[in-house]
Amino acid sequence: STKTSPEKIEGKNNEVASIVDAKTGDVRFQVLIKSFKFERQLMQEHFNENYMESDKFPKAELKGMITNLNEISFAKDGSYNAKVAGKLTLHGVTKDITVPGTIVVKGSTLELKAKFSVKLQDYNISVPSVVADKIDQTATISIESTLTQK
Repeated sequence: STKTSPEKIEGKNNEVASIVDAKTGDVRFQVLIKSFKFERQLMQEHFNENYMESDKFPKAELKGMITNLNEISFAKDGSYNAKVAGKLTLHGVTKDITVPGTIVVKGSTLELKAKFSVKLQDYNISVPSVVADKIDQTATISIESTLTQK
């Protein structure tokens, strides 16, 4: 959404594959683009067909490493700031990215949270000029994932 748009354009996806390796710091998130759900069907159609071209580019993926692994204790309950550096692949384009986040350890459960922004043009996602004043050129991506330690 933008300042001139009365609507909030937000897609949610509850079908994310995620892995965190506590020993190596390896982090992966993968999502099928068509799994995003929107408040209005028309928004979902535009998202898939016009912007994300999900038939051509069906997945988005974040592969990275926790760069401050020594500051996180996966064996001790608590909230830890995490920094992930890696590559985000979106709309067929892969770019280096650094993502700040939080890992909350509760027994054998990990709650992962991160929020970051990407510029649509960096990933060759074009917005038609007809709706350019209604769609922000920057997308905010929020990740919330709960994992069980093995």
